[in-house]
Amino acid sequence: MELSLVGVSHRYGGVEVLRDLTLAIPSGRITCIVGPSGCGKSTLLRLMGGLERADAGAILQIGAPPPGCLNALTYVFQDFALLPWRSVAGNVSLALEDHPLPPGRAEAVIADVLARTRLSEFRDALPRQLSGGMKQRVAIARALAVEPAVMLMDEPLSALDSQTRELLMDDLVELWERAPFTAVYVTHNLAEAVRLGHRIVVLSRRPGRIREIVEVNRPLSGRALADPAMEAYQRRLWSLMRDEARAADAELVDG
Repeated sequence: MELSLVGVSHRYGGVEVLRDLTLAIPSGRITCIVGPSGCGKSTLLRLMGGLERADAGAILQIGAPPPGCLNALTYVFQDFALLPWRSVAGNVSLALEDHPLPPGRAEAVIADVLARTRLSEFRDALPRQLSGGMKQRVAIARALAVEPAVMLMDEPLSALDSQTRELLMDDLVELWERAPFTAVYVTHNLAEAVRLGHRIVVLSRRPGRIREIVEVNRPLSGRALADPAMEAYQRRLWSLMRDEARAADAELVDG
């Protein structure tokens, strides 16, 4: 399944946040969205997920969801959003509880996604016993459990230290290479975008419009951030954003 955004605009009161965005989210690829502070990245993700309705334009779901899909769209949040009184397995099972599954199916799904995210030995642990990186692995496992057509990821690594962030990026690459999934990944971190994105959508400052779409033509597993080619992608992204990022920062301060 793909998402297609056609002429999407949105405002909060008198503030125009997004203007006339037309964008395709292709199946089986990770689309990263970057842009200056306040350009509407997270708002765009909420519109895609149906948490808010766009003031203008349309967001279309094209094609059938993957086999076994329980939720077409599912979120991975920055703050993990785990229930502190539930175990790792219990937090993952939460995503399945509203779906009538055959006997034993839920437990098989939980076991599978915990294995894929390297959490099997922690299935009975509570969130307070986990590191930040492990908590985010639980959130990713919970999202994967419903076999989503599109994962909507809102700065999922921004609350983590740099070392943990590197490990989680490696985990996401490994997960995608074993079973390619479709994701929209919002980040302010250009290194993350270059490491994980098959395509990177650069938004202008508010009101957010598409300034450019950068295709990263290299397998995910072959991307080392110290590679000159990957550094060149980062420089290109920053050159597209630098002046507008400065202007956006001044606007936020003045506001």
